[in-house]
Amino acid sequence: MTSNSPHYLLFSEASRDRCPLPTWRFVLQNVESQSRFSASDSEPCECGERLELLAVVRGLEALDGPARVTLVTKSRYVSRGIKQGLAEWRANSWKWERFGRIVPVRDCDLWQRVDRALQFHEVTCQAWRFESVEVEPASDSHPVPLVSRRTRRRVDPPHTARGPRVITPVDRLKRRARRKAAGWSEAIRSIAGPVAETVGAAS
Repeated sequence: MTSNSPHYLLFSEASRDRCPLPTWRFVLQNVESQSRFSASDSEPCECGERLELLAVVRGLEALDGPARVTLVTKSRYVSRGIKQGLAEWRANSWKWERFGRIVPVRDCDLWQRVDRALQFHEVTCQAWRFESVEVEPASDSHPVPLVSRRTRRRVDPPHTARGPRVITPVDRLKRRARRKAAGWSEAIRSIAGPVAETVGAAS
């Protein structure tokens, strides 16, 4: 790995509260050119941690050549596995001791794919806590109130002369997707600048 290798930010996450199936997503952003590539898909998986790991695997495998990667993840499962677990699991033939028994490492197939990717890429983990934006665009006539994370209740705008507005489940999903996208964009903007400055100062 040389200092001339391109440097990418890799953002990853998973969500189990979307219909019809849980989803994973990653965003790859080139630190120098700011070009961005993203992908997402659904998986019939009940374990959110496996989906978080799958998003990382797909992101690393999307790179077309050796690169330096700063992985930004909310998952402790992913960051601890990369920082502390991989070397030990590899040395023990992908097994570990659990409650006095030697058993295969959980999500062994995905961890092995991460391990292979690390033969080509230099990966560092950066934990980052960010939440999706909870405020929707407001109009002049009907400001949209905040959505409470605890209650998930929405105060609908007042009725107009056209009659009451019916908010369907599809409308709610669309609004939620827009808030999610806004949160991702804000998180990427807030992280990309400081990371690029840090990398530039270190090089």
